Amino acid sequence: MSRALNTRFAALLTLLFMLGLATALAQSRGDRQGYFQVRSASTHLAEGVQVLDARLQLVLSDEALNALNNGVPLTIELNLEVIRVRRFMPDAVDAELDLRYELEYRPLSQRYIVRNLNSSNQDSFATLYSALNSLGRLENLPVVDDAILDPDSRYRMRLQALLSTQQYPAPLRMLFFWRDQWQLKSDWFEWQLER
Repeated sequence: MSRALNTRFAALLTLLFMLGLATALAQSRGDRQGYFQVRSASTHLAEGVQVLDARLQLVLSDEALNALNNGVPLTIELNLEVIRVRRFMPDAVDAELDLRYELEYRPLSQRYIVRNLNSSNQDSFATLYSALNSLGRLENLPVVDDAILDPDSRYRMRLQALLSTQQYPAPLRMLFFWRDQWQLKSDWFEWQLER
């Protein structure tokens, strides 16, 4: 019986060693994990509407980049929340806005297409860097009508960027759930709403 235990223990140690070696080799290859970060965000009132200016850094992982270059469009989602600050109760989310952009590579023309899925506007770029740079530079984007906000309340806003996989079939989404390189999501970036 102890011989069987020793054999299982040796097999387990060998398996752990092989997994550690595979992880070390994958890291030494320089696989890029990618990351999303909201660097800055602010709003200002323009003609009765709160407009957003934001700077994002969007770095795709190797797996997402390979998928893009092989014809799989990627959806980048920006989640914006308007939060009413309350004194004796938890703060309330008064408004939410999801901005969705599709990034696609067209090998025939060798162009990257960025399509705003909310408005259907699209732009074409010669390089991935310029496409991601454009996605990461939001200027004068209308986000909330000031008339729906309570004039006697204080508000804060927060913004998050993420790589969405909701548009893919369920088995593929399940696979992406277990793959770290598809879990690209920034932390929430918060600021006070100036009125």
